[in-house]
Amino acid sequence: MSIVNELERLMKDAKDNEALRRRLLSAAKTEDPMKSFCDVCIESGYEIYLGELFAYGQDMNDAKLRSVNGGGVNAIEGWDDAFGMIIKELEDMSI
Repeated sequence: MSIVNELERLMKDAKDNEALRRRLLSAAKTEDPMKSFCDVCIESGYEIYLGELFAYGQDMNDAKLRSVNGGGVNAIEGWDDAFGMIIKELEDMSI
């Protein structure tokens, strides 16, 4: 299963499962947040591994830079933080 599919499944389930959402948000506040987040994912049955999560963020950033047809040679601050966007979405679910 691809990281995109697993993230979609995780976010859908986290929306309905407050305990899962809290575990993921707590993991994001540790000393090594991405690793802790992935550990919670794997323990909860989602195949989201650290290397894949990192590559997913890099791929998203690269795609955005390609979309500006050569004009975006420097990364735009904040665009490369896919993990931060995932955490923000989880936090917004709690509101």
